[in-house]
Amino acid sequence: MGDQDKRLGVYFHIPFCASKCAYCDFCSLPGRDKLMPYYQDALLIQLQETMPRMTDYFIDTVYFGGGTPSYYGARRIVEILQELKVTNRLMKQSEITVECNPDSVRRKELRMLRKEGVNRLSIGAQSANDDILRLIGRRHNWRQVEMAVKRARKAGFRNVSLDLIYGLPSQTREDWADTLTKALALKPAHISCYGLRLEEGTPMYDEYEGADILPSDDDQADMYLYAVDFLSRHGFRQYEISNFARPGYESRHNLKYWRLDDYIGFGASAASNIGLLRYTYTHNVRKYISGVLGDKDIIAEQEELTPFDRASEYLMLGMRTAGGISREEYMSVYQSSFDKLEEMLEVFEENGWAVCDNGRWHFTPGGFLVSNVLIGVLIESQTKEKFNANPWIREAFEAKGQKVPLPTASEPYMN
Repeated sequence: MGDQDKRLGVYFHIPFCASKCAYCDFCSLPGRDKLMPYYQDALLIQLQETMPRMTDYFIDTVYFGGGTPSYYGARRIVEILQELKVTNRLMKQSEITVECNPDSVRRKELRMLRKEGVNRLSIGAQSANDDILRLIGRRHNWRQVEMAVKRARKAGFRNVSLDLIYGLPSQTREDWADTLTKALALKPAHISCYGLRLEEGTPMYDEYEGADILPSDDDQADMYLYAVDFLSRHGFRQYEISNFARPGYESRHNLKYWRLDDYIGFGASAASNIGLLRYTYTHNVRKYISGVLGDKDIIAEQEELTPFDRASEYLMLGMRTAGGISREEYMSVYQSSFDKLEEMLEVFEENGWAVCDNGRWHFTPGGFLVSNVLIGVLIESQTKEKFNANPWIREAFEAKGQKVPLPTASEPYMN
């Protein structure tokens, strides 16, 4: 594959939904349907302006996330895809995903999407317990999940993914086991299992933070480990902390994020990563629309990554996946020693948190459970290597009276 043949993922953020779930802190707008036509105009204009500059790339994944793209409507999604096809950049074998909620899946619309080339659906099922679904503000019940999958199959979708959440209010391990069993009965190709995290500013945070009705951290950990074991016994390979797939059905688009591949986002709050350039658009939907239509700046954040930043991301994202990291890949991203990292990974191995297979280090299920802490330790080890290799950095830190952020032998992970 030459330089003229680079691959690109394209993401469209659709912030509209029928109602906002009690746990959601994503960029989403309930009850703002009047903005949809203007938002669509902004997306199409931005697409027309941006794609002529991407002539080095061929698009092999497209993802419509939200919000609720299915609520936005198949006609608008088809219009966007047709605009993308005009560029002659969209590959025939592309993975094209649309997120949908069970209550906004219509037969006619599914057929329209399938005909246009959409070949993967991600359905927000969350739980098989209807009482829990009501507690968290979902508009659907499990029967609607079953109907949505049935309609998807009839429309020709073989690649259907289900999103599930564990650690929900009043949820027991038995509830979770029942949800997993019922989800498997629908024969999905892919399942995502997310642990509930209460985010400040959401209704669920205000209502449940510190409440006994929420499963404890230990209970949530048990649910996670149960899911890993249960799904693996039923032919699902865990390829990332929260994601499980039948062989060959891993999400190619999401793998781009974890492998530091290039992707470009369109829409409010959408992020892009092209080479070492990273930028994110404004979260404010009205500002996004008026910015694109009025030719004003819509970028909220932008940064040019250094090779060290990229190496840190390689560690952080690579260790989220079952593929893990290797010395060779690390050295190709960042020309610096892997020795300190390997020392730390060996400590993790002694604790049962990581293993090395054929030169690739990756977490065990137990390691995935505490991955945020462990990845932080790896980043610190990498920083230590950087300081050792570049004494002037240490001197610059100390001249400013700042403490060098290095791990010490007294920290609990070293015991």
